[in-house]
Amino acid sequence: MDTPALDVAGLRARLIGPHGWRAVDVVAETGSTNADLLARAAAGEDIDGAVLLAEHQTAGRGRHGRRWEAPARSQLSLSVGIAADDVPTSGWGWLTLATGVAVADAIAEVSGLRVGLKWPNDVIVDDGKLAGILAEVAAPKQQIVVGLGLNVTMTAEQAPDPAAVSLAMLGAAVLDRNVWAETVLRNLAQRVSAWRAAGGADAALVADYRRHSCTLGVQVRAEIPGDRRVEGHAESIDEMGRLVIATGDGPVTVSAGDVTRLRPTG
Repeated sequence: MDTPALDVAGLRARLIGPHGWRAVDVVAETGSTNADLLARAAAGEDIDGAVLLAEHQTAGRGRHGRRWEAPARSQLSLSVGIAADDVPTSGWGWLTLATGVAVADAIAEVSGLRVGLKWPNDVIVDDGKLAGILAEVAAPKQQIVVGLGLNVTMTAEQAPDPAAVSLAMLGAAVLDRNVWAETVLRNLAQRVSAWRAAGGADAALVADYRRHSCTLGVQVRAEIPGDRRVEGHAESIDEMGRLVIATGDGPVTVSAGDVTRLRPTG
């Protein structure tokens, strides 16, 4: 399958501006775009508004230190730097969720595909993972690096995980990563601006997340740190972006963990 290179000049022309991003760069290969931006922040660089895309990411990172590698140019692999000093830390958890909403809206805009958001950081179709999101706090300034890996042209044979799906595997007509990069980053810039203005989640983000969510409203099992397991009805997302699960012993608030949707029995 023909996979054109990312057009950095074109992306800069369309994305850099007062309502978008400050800098857009593309590297041929790197271990992790998140790690690269975190290192730049640690070295004293202001990474707010910086976008870093990679043609090939060899050591992509997920939650709990999980690694992910896909063939060159088969993914949209990018990270962005976002200043968070104007947002209370209680609202930072919503940034990952806002990114998921931006991705879901971009996918609907370009392809018409309906996707689901699996709390806290996966974009899925049925049970297949289409994209993953990872947010990490940078030092020394109050900045957050948000990374995204969206499977574009990857085939089932190329996927490092049998649960992975790609836009190509789902029959999307548009597979040009330049189109996907521009649309995702445009939607993300709008969500970040609203997140900053609201100091966290505004009413529109909460409603849009609920609209896309495939976790809320169903029975779930959450495997949480400390080898704990919680089962119940995924009821809501609180003001900090945490999942609230209604159990027989009352509501349990989950800030991190692996969540599985439970299928009805009988």
